[in-house]
Amino acid sequence: MIWLTWRQFRTQATVVFAAVAALAALLAVTGPQLADLYDSAGRDLLNRISSADQSLYYVGWAIVLAVPAIIGLFWGAPLIARELEDGTHRLAWNQTVTRTRWLATKLVLAGLVTMTVAGLASLAVTWWSGPIDQAVGGGADSSTPFFPRIDPMVFGARGVVPVGYAAFAFILGVTVGVLFRRTLPAMATTLAVFAAVQIAMPLWIRPHLATSVQVTLPFTQAKPTSIGVDFVREVDFGQPDAWILAEQTVNASGHPAPLPPSFADCASFADCVDVLDKSGYQQQVTYQPADNFWALQWTEIGIYLGLALGLTGFCAWWIRRRLT
Repeated sequence: MIWLTWRQFRTQATVVFAAVAALAALLAVTGPQLADLYDSAGRDLLNRISSADQSLYYVGWAIVLAVPAIIGLFWGAPLIARELEDGTHRLAWNQTVTRTRWLATKLVLAGLVTMTVAGLASLAVTWWSGPIDQAVGGGADSSTPFFPRIDPMVFGARGVVPVGYAAFAFILGVTVGVLFRRTLPAMATTLAVFAAVQIAMPLWIRPHLATSVQVTLPFTQAKPTSIGVDFVREVDFGQPDAWILAEQTVNASGHPAPLPPSFADCASFADCVDVLDKSGYQQQVTYQPADNFWALQWTEIGIYLGLALGLTGFCAWWIRRRLT
């Protein structure tokens, strides 16, 4: 059964491993030069990085984020759905292979390959991007086109969570395929559900997986970098590598409030800051500090692996009890 499963799966696995190996080789060639540049330039690395390295940064980021979705779409969804659609599962079940062994062999072999591919891609990109992440965390100018590694834009392409994403996407695809028994509908549904979960996680779940910090700062300390008509849009509060969850302008009583009428009469940005400060206005910022990065990583991968295990159990029950 293992040999048969590998024969069915080996072409896809070989292509993906070759692609990840090519990416890793490219990163291995260019990574040491980037690390040397950081050693000499420090936080100024982001102003001296070449356009080629900047492009490679975003290519690696995109690949790590795309791998789980591709796995769920092209590996997970067709794995069982195609056999159910073609009826070939009955041939295996009528031999000496039980339904449980049939499913377990497919899930274990393909699942291990899935997690290995995602882990290798994330390891390579995380290592290569390390100097850039350190430069951002060291107080780089907020106008640079890079984000702290704890920021949702980057978080999912670093560390261990891509392994959890891949495992969940794969089992999600298998589960949808088992329920739909049709390959194309299963693929479309898998992509839609996985995308919805990936959007929901940073918006509503991840901010609560570790203890956040809330500070209220006077504007002379907050150093606002952008002020709109009715509120302060952004402040520099000395945590460039933090993930800002919420910001609001509060009055002297600590309640959210629009900017004072006198704000419209200020002649310069510095005068505007002075008006706000003298009026008792402050900026309230809620954020996840950079030190929470690994706590969020391990908690989130635990959630995704737990979901994957739950879906695996459901698939086993459905195939044994409900599938004919």
